[in-house]
Amino acid sequence: MESQGKKHLSRSLFCVFVLCTQLQLSLTGDCPGDGRTWVPFRDRCYHFVHGEEDKIKSYTFERANTLCQGFELLTIQSAEENDFVIKYSPKVWKGSVNVWLGMYYDTNSDDMKWYSEDPVKFTNWEDSYSPSDLAPIDRCVALHSDTGKWENVSCEDDVENGVVCETAQDAEEAKQKPSALLSALVILSVVAIMGVSVVIWFLHQKHNLGSTIFTAFEYHPPFRVLDTDRSCLVEAEETDSVP
Repeated sequence: MESQGKKHLSRSLFCVFVLCTQLQLSLTGDCPGDGRTWVPFRDRCYHFVHGEEDKIKSYTFERANTLCQGFELLTIQSAEENDFVIKYSPKVWKGSVNVWLGMYYDTNSDDMKWYSEDPVKFTNWEDSYSPSDLAPIDRCVALHSDTGKWENVSCEDDVENGVVCETAQDAEEAKQKPSALLSALVILSVVAIMGVSVVIWFLHQKHNLGSTIFTAFEYHPPFRVLDTDRSCLVEAEETDSVP
């Protein structure tokens, strides 16, 4: 009984440790730890480049690439990702910002492509989109943070005031950020396991204490005189009484 109680308690504590570790990994994600602020969204990480608030920001396309320090310029593959950038931008910048996208015009395919070589699955061009206004080799793209629309701009001549760097989370360890309900369920599971462990430990200690008490006070029956000894005593009394 004692060994089974200890094993059950050890397993419960191990489960608590595993659940807490998984929750922590899920919440933090696996974004670069290079000292910059990275924001996880799904399986990607984003760094919104902060400029000095009292100065007008202006970055050429080449400068924007340099600021990302080996990471990709922003690529957008879905409407949800486009909305994420729009909604997070006011937390970083004041007013409307035009953000460089890591897109270029490929003369071989006569179409726009991502520098990351990912396929173009989503676009959100302005209604007035006209790719013929610029020479093919000078076509880059900027996203307007106030509308979420994309515009063709010059890679050489135009400057924009927003830069977002992007990278993928580690495929082996990255986990999507859990919902509030999932987090609550994990926390409740941890509390329940700890509660059961405490009850098992208490019952185990109570059992051991009870066994010790009963062992110390063993039952001993009253002293009994054997029949043969009793008969001897009777005969001795009769002998003494004879004159």
